[in-house]
Parts: sequence; C-alpha cells; structure tokens
Amino acid sequence: MHRPRVILYGNSVILAAIGASLEHFPELELVSLAAPLPGGAELLALGPDVIVFDTGNAEGSLHTLFALLHDCPDLLVVGVNPENAQLHLWSSGRFDAVTSEDLVQLIVHGPRV
Repeated sequence: MHRPRVILYGNSVILAAIGASLEHFPELELVSLAAPLPGGAELLALGPDVIVFDTGNAEGSLHTLFALLHDCPDLLVVGVNPENAQLHLWSSGRFDAVTSEDLVQLIVHGPRV
C-alpha cells in the first residue's frame, strides 16, 4: 500500500504541532523541512504527495509552491492558517476547524466536493 509522503514545509510552531499530531498515523510518511527551504527541483526530488505549509510564514515560499502545482497537477498543497483554523487547498477548496483525523482523510482520500 502506498503511504502518501507529506512534506511539512517550513519552520513554525503550527507545523511542528501538526507534525507531532500526524506522527500518530502510520499510513502517512512525514518529512519535515526547515530553513533554509529547498527550491522547486529539490522539493520535487523528494516525491511529495502533499505539501503542508503555514500561510502566515510563507512569503518567500509561495512562488515555489505555486510553480510546483503547475509542474505537478496531482500535488496537493495545503496552507494552514492558524489565525482562523482553516486549511486552504491549492487544488480545490477550504475546510473550517479541522482535526488531525480530517487532515489525514484529506491526504489519504483527497478532497470531497
């Protein structure tokens, strides 16, 4: 069975908390990347299925992440906004007040419209 590779892209408290929470789900493979963050080619070489980043700390990374969506249309990019408890999906939508279980379902099964 394929274990989705989840890249936690950045160095913030919210990403550390998400990583600690997602470690309890053996169906996921987690990779944490902190500063200095790799560029697009290096990031793609890691073979991510999902990239999770903190929207409050992403100014310099947005161009890289959105360029990846162009090159890898099946990639799911998830922006976590800790100020309003929302996940922003750069593929299809957003979910309010998610739990770790909701995030795992999103990663494993994809967004449901």
